[in-house]
Amino acid sequence: MAINRQSVEQIVQAVGGKENIEAATHCVTRLRFVLLDDSIVDEQALERNELVKGHFSTQGQFQVVIGPGLVDKVYDEMLEITGGERASKDEVKKAAGKKINPVQQAIKTLADIFIPILPAIITAGLLLGINNILTGPDIFYKGQSLVQVYPAWADFASIINLIASTAFAFLPALIGWSAVVRFGGSPLLGIVLGLILVHPDLLNAYGYAEASAKGAIPMWNLFGWHIEKIGYQGQVLPVLVSSYVLAKIERFLNKRVADSIKLLVVAPVALLLTGFLAFTVIGPVTFGIANAITSGLVYIFHAFPFLGGLLYGGLYALLVVTGMHHTFLAVDVQLIGSQGGTFLWPMLALSNIAQGAAALAMLFVLREQKAKGLAVTSSVSAFLGVTEPAIFGVNIRYRYPFIFGMIGSAIGGVLLTLNHVLASSIGVGGIPGFLSIFPNQWLVFFAGMGIVLVVPFLLTVLYGKVVSRRNSEASVGENQAESAHSTGNKASSADGTKPASAGVLEIRSPLTGKAIALEQVPDPAFAEKQMGQGIAIEPTEGRVVAPFDGKVVHVIKSKHAVILEHQSGVQILIHIGIDTVSLKGKGFTVHVEAGDEVKAGQLLIEFDKKEILEAGLPLITPVIIPDGQDVVGRVEEHPDGPVNGNRDVILKVQLSS
Repeated sequence: MAINRQSVEQIVQAVGGKENIEAATHCVTRLRFVLLDDSIVDEQALERNELVKGHFSTQGQFQVVIGPGLVDKVYDEMLEITGGERASKDEVKKAAGKKINPVQQAIKTLADIFIPILPAIITAGLLLGINNILTGPDIFYKGQSLVQVYPAWADFASIINLIASTAFAFLPALIGWSAVVRFGGSPLLGIVLGLILVHPDLLNAYGYAEASAKGAIPMWNLFGWHIEKIGYQGQVLPVLVSSYVLAKIERFLNKRVADSIKLLVVAPVALLLTGFLAFTVIGPVTFGIANAITSGLVYIFHAFPFLGGLLYGGLYALLVVTGMHHTFLAVDVQLIGSQGGTFLWPMLALSNIAQGAAALAMLFVLREQKAKGLAVTSSVSAFLGVTEPAIFGVNIRYRYPFIFGMIGSAIGGVLLTLNHVLASSIGVGGIPGFLSIFPNQWLVFFAGMGIVLVVPFLLTVLYGKVVSRRNSEASVGENQAESAHSTGNKASSADGTKPASAGVLEIRSPLTGKAIALEQVPDPAFAEKQMGQGIAIEPTEGRVVAPFDGKVVHVIKSKHAVILEHQSGVQILIHIGIDTVSLKGKGFTVHVEAGDEVKAGQLLIEFDKKEILEAGLPLITPVIIPDGQDVVGRVEEHPDGPVNGNRDVILKVQLSS
């Protein structure tokens, strides 16, 4: 397809001209800019541009979605227009990193550390919730728990509690692994460091207060230097700082120690030095800082519960937009470790539900069917604790649902803080979040849940109807013209001048796993269907196979995506994971090349799931029917559920002759 040079020039002008472009690259679907000043971007001009499917800013990069097959041509044309030089994705990422301030860098670092360990935390939270139901009094029987009435279930509950509490008991090991990887060290050393900090020979941190009151804290005597012999269960700061030190020492030694003796020197010296520093300096200092922060938060929320609930409950959705919400995972963990429960997580759960209720309300406001579908699917995701599709796909786009969601969440937050509602674990948000709440506080939590379901929903529907009516009245003439145009189209169709349906193409799944709605993909370009319709798959196997007989049109240089074409002319994009372009092909093995003819079921790409997950990247794989294909009519999506590679149909494409 030929590229309109004028449209590319308009993109350059819309992002502020070539003088505003510090660096630019592209991936399989979008242009990635590092701009000197994001505020001068003309978003309306981008939205009018025929080449642009969408745009957004994230982590110092301004991204313009073009779509597969075109983006490389647009990029080449743009370089000719601007006279710029090609930049690698690493160069752009590095330039983007310089744009964000130290606070943003710290937030991003925390997110990079905690996101990979979220599955373990979520699993632990769910299982602890089940244990709460079994062991909590006054749930099924007055004054007694289920296991007290039915003692045969006691050991069953005990095993569940052991499995559930393991992730929290050894949380420093999980954090150590993820943090050391993030700081450039060896993951195995990070795990060992975390385990060192919770070694059973140490005084358990949960018993520190009692031992201190009794004057029974064990000590090490290092030539007259007395050091408390305590563990750091439930602590975040000690392991984070120690992991940073460990990674720096390891990298320092790796550059200077000969390869022949690295195994004997690097790991032992790095762990020994870090271990001594952790117990003598890092641990005591950060332990005190963490406890001071925790005590300050507890004091504020106890002294001013109304204000705390109003602000945190109301503004949590804004934290999600900025990415700062990941920072509070560390605070929640610290509160649970030192106080036995967190008052922040219950408000997070209500904020999830509030944004979901506001998004669901748009089903009754919007007229376009595609937008209605997005409202429903994204609201379900939010009700289950994942709000990004609802926030970015629906609520922020129309603004008022987002605001009404925050209002409802603020009211619910006040109710929770006034009644001192606590969560015993984290990881479970949305409606299932009640499993994290102490059972004796469920009634108040359910009352808050009712508030965040009803208030945002009603406010959004009522205000949305008013706005919709005003817009309708203001554009009567335009609607009449569109109606006449539509009538003309129908007439031409009846006359046979409009292409008629020529059949249906059934596209089978290229992967084995679970099919989910595209709106649940944690990337706005895919979730908002800016590039086209499709579906996503959470793979259980690291293999991509051809979903039909066809031809390989393009294999992305970084091996994480491929474009195929069916003999009917329909093209599909299979994009393995999110932001996997950053791996630069590591973990991927491609078995085909552009121009190859392939048969249904033929192996296209193999990928290492572990490699992708250890890099902190989602495995979820979008399968897209790119927009702009004349041969493509209506697209039907496979319902959510398990799918097998080259067996189950995930998409049905109505073909146009």
